[in-house]
Amino acid sequence: MTSQLPAVVTLLTLLLMFATVWMVGRARERYGIKAPSISGDPAFERAWRVQMNTLENAVMFIPALWLASQYVDPLWAGIAGLVWLAGRVWYALAYLRDPTRRGPGYMVSMIAWAVLVLMAASGIGMAIMENNATPPTEDATGM
Repeated sequence: MTSQLPAVVTLLTLLLMFATVWMVGRARERYGIKAPSISGDPAFERAWRVQMNTLENAVMFIPALWLASQYVDPLWAGIAGLVWLAGRVWYALAYLRDPTRRGPGYMVSMIAWAVLVLMAASGIGMAIMENNATPPTEDATGM
């Protein structure tokens, strides 16, 4: 199961992204905001910003999750991914209620993302150094 944790986190991220799309659709209907408008009632604008911020952060998060999983450890990458998800949910709920309270959830998710980036960078760096330290092998002809 531990090797599948990054996949579970990715699936949960997709569900979170769908939930934000759904919230914007409901807010459009509730507040009478016709597409393509993205302004009007502040409650709609908050829902729309949550959706856009989640999408923007997911674009950075998913590659970091999978690189950390591949080059370091899927369990630890998955745990950091779950922390990122918890931070994003916290951020979204706080932003919808009061935008001034979105900071703690944002910080949790960004710290988790930074951990994943550091894991990925160190893992890739170690893999590069290991490949450079390995002497080339000779083929059957002795060359």
